[in-house]
Amino acid sequence: MEENTSVRVLCTKLLLPHKNEPGLQWLIGSPFFPPLTIISTVRCIHTLSSSDAPDLLKESEDLRALLLKGFDVIGAFVIGKSDSESKVREAIDAARRLRKLLSNGGGDLENKEMIGAYVDLNSKTAIRFFVSKSASSTSVEPVNSVVYEDKPEKFVWETGCLLRCEVPIRFPVCFPVNSPIDAEKIYWRATEAVAAKLRDPQVVYMVETIRKTSAEGPKPLILRGAELDFQTDVSNIKLLGKDAQGSNPKCIPCAHFCLKSKPDSQKFSAENADTIQVSVLLNNSEKSLKSIAPVAEYVPALEEARLLVVSFKLEVLCYAAKDIPVMYAVSKLIIPGLVDQLNSMKNLILPNLLTEHPQLRPYHFNPPGVLHPITVIYELNYGETEMKQVEIRKSLHLRLGLPFDRPLLRIANVLDLSTTNVSGRSDSIRKGSTFLKDVHIGIPSSGVSGGSMSLVQGSYEYYHYLQDGFNDSGWGCAYRSLQTIISWFRLQHYTSIDVPSHREIQQSLVEIGDKDPSFIGSREWIGAIELSFVLDKLLGVSCKVMNFRSGAEVPEKCRELALHFENQGTPIMIGGGVLAYTLLGVDYNEASGDCAFLILDPHYTGNDDLKKIVNGGWCGWKKSVDSKGKSFFLHDKFYNLLLPQRPNMV
Repeated sequence: MEENTSVRVLCTKLLLPHKNEPGLQWLIGSPFFPPLTIISTVRCIHTLSSSDAPDLLKESEDLRALLLKGFDVIGAFVIGKSDSESKVREAIDAARRLRKLLSNGGGDLENKEMIGAYVDLNSKTAIRFFVSKSASSTSVEPVNSVVYEDKPEKFVWETGCLLRCEVPIRFPVCFPVNSPIDAEKIYWRATEAVAAKLRDPQVVYMVETIRKTSAEGPKPLILRGAELDFQTDVSNIKLLGKDAQGSNPKCIPCAHFCLKSKPDSQKFSAENADTIQVSVLLNNSEKSLKSIAPVAEYVPALEEARLLVVSFKLEVLCYAAKDIPVMYAVSKLIIPGLVDQLNSMKNLILPNLLTEHPQLRPYHFNPPGVLHPITVIYELNYGETEMKQVEIRKSLHLRLGLPFDRPLLRIANVLDLSTTNVSGRSDSIRKGSTFLKDVHIGIPSSGVSGGSMSLVQGSYEYYHYLQDGFNDSGWGCAYRSLQTIISWFRLQHYTSIDVPSHREIQQSLVEIGDKDPSFIGSREWIGAIELSFVLDKLLGVSCKVMNFRSGAEVPEKCRELALHFENQGTPIMIGGGVLAYTLLGVDYNEASGDCAFLILDPHYTGNDDLKKIVNGGWCGWKKSVDSKGKSFFLHDKFYNLLLPQRPNMV
């Protein structure tokens, strides 16, 4: 092995066995990254009935729809229970054949380096990496240098950008009633003609930036089909400098349409990535030798015929290096992406062409832990809760290594590529998006000696008095605690609804009959029961309510509260008299009984200054009994705790 051969791993979280079971994962990379760079892994879920070998045809059909153009299969990861390099060679060979299927046989794949990885579940040793130099190699060579990227998101999104293209397609299929088999042939030829049209010399592609820093952003670029190069392999394209200029399309890089600078506070992610819009236009009158009127051709049917109108809505997302010429980004990414998506939809519609016409729609997601977006084609004839859609999402969760109790791939959680201004904030700012998140991180310790901390799982936003210019001081603390809880469900992707205002919360209680209409716009308090009603109505979330006759009883349930945070992970609302708080965790020493409660106080009335909030004790640990013998929970008060339950949904 050459001394400088090194594997770079961006996806340390995904290179793990699924439930400690043997299996096979495909390693994903990009031609725009240094060789042997792994950005993600996807699980192989289709095997041949006659053996455990992967069903490459089915795998290629799935991955062709799932992976953005700009990402490739670059190897395989074997999870086994016996140390065998032969399995690695077999897996690399399968990955090479899968990549060939995905590229439709194009490109020089025989001499491409491919990565193999292996972990032995019995010995629990570290993952070992190998490289196969070419398809003709009879052995794999071990890799001794493995680099794990510290800031993978920055690496991905400083290097590249996204290109998006939407194309609505509608065409007729006319076939003889007495020969329905002809319908499939006619439909097949019609879709092939549409695919060919995308490479027509008269097709025009307009390229423009989505996100502008000012009205003087880069002007749209017009690319004509006749100018495009469909022959050059992506790996042989000469990259340009980010500042390259010129009128020749070959000399304009994608960086020309990207923001030159971004706010330091902006997070590197697909949602904040530079995004280029590509529009498809058909110019039938270009360079006409003479002016002619439109001609309608009449072809009479020789026998009774039936007319079908087939509709597609293509929407592709591609990943490209910012240094690649825009011309090649269109010819080697956008157009092949449109053709592949068209073919995927064609194959999904074909079995039911004459009975039911599926409404297919592509959606883009960027679930947590996956460094790049993915594309999923859903059938809108079925509701999201119907079993067919649930099974589709379960298979996607399995393939991507996602948890089965979070609805990460529901339509409500599609990747938001809405336009943004230079500040990085969306032109359509959703309520709650500017509030402080996770204010408990980094606060001083609880002071419980030998305790075990159990904390809220995931992110939340801090809601408190006087936010949004709304004066709720003295009566709105439970409303604010509820808003914090709902923000948790939003940020964990259980819902896409906006965090409701006080009035919207009141409206919900009136709609279910719990309150009279006069309640709307009032300054009346609400408690745990009302919060449970609102969570059930707006989110479909069930809650457990714990009642205490005295504050002295609350610490006795510290173990039960710890189990809630470990199993459910949701914030808890505490109600006591006319006051309400949000509980974010407990620190509990089971042997001594000593415990502390992590309290987020909605009674804070200042600005969103994190240092001021933490130093002022508005978010911090409250011991069951402090050094002065005082308790946060008063003995002469009745308390109730609302414990929202995490929905078990995909």
